[in-house]
Amino acid sequence: MSRDVTQASGLIGPNAILQTLPVLDRLLGRKRRSELMSRAGIADIPDGTEMIPEALAAALHRRIRQDVPELAAQVSAQAGHATANYILLNRIPKPAQVVLQCLPAGASALEQSKAIEKHAWTFAGTGQFTVTTPWAFKIRSNPLIRGETSPACLCDWHAAVFTRLYQKLVSRKCTCREVSCGAQGSDRSCEFEIQRAPRAR
Repeated sequence: MSRDVTQASGLIGPNAILQTLPVLDRLLGRKRRSELMSRAGIADIPDGTEMIPEALAAALHRRIRQDVPELAAQVSAQAGHATANYILLNRIPKPAQVVLQCLPAGASALEQSKAIEKHAWTFAGTGQFTVTTPWAFKIRSNPLIRGETSPACLCDWHAAVFTRLYQKLVSRKCTCREVSCGAQGSDRSCEFEIQRAPRAR
């Protein structure tokens, strides 16, 4: 896909790119999207049938943050939401979704966190993913922000994926936020917490 990426590169799921492109089309137009892809070194759109080099996905996400910083968080969040919808439609059987939705929130979160950990390679690539609790995760050396520096958290795509999955399968009140980012210091991991809104009185 790019002459700068070798077969030795780590791999990540194609939705890290595929679900981002329609969002760019809506917000920036196809011409601008094509320019961003070219600047990121992406010659061809993935066909979605196999994993892709994580370096390509990282390059696109980085290019969006650099070239359209005012829209970067919005693009990442919408793409993450769409990625979760793809997972719900194509990767988690409907009967399993029904079971998770019927369980108490704590039990559902436990099962959901186990499933996320089992398939972490699809969204964390060569990063080291850890379930801290059923309501918290961390990614060490997250490939989508690896090598970047920022005072703010950058991983809106991951947070949106987790938010949508938990809202659909655990509780509509769930929201995931990144509380620490690897871009904030070389000693940091990208840490995510699932928060539940308090019950209305």
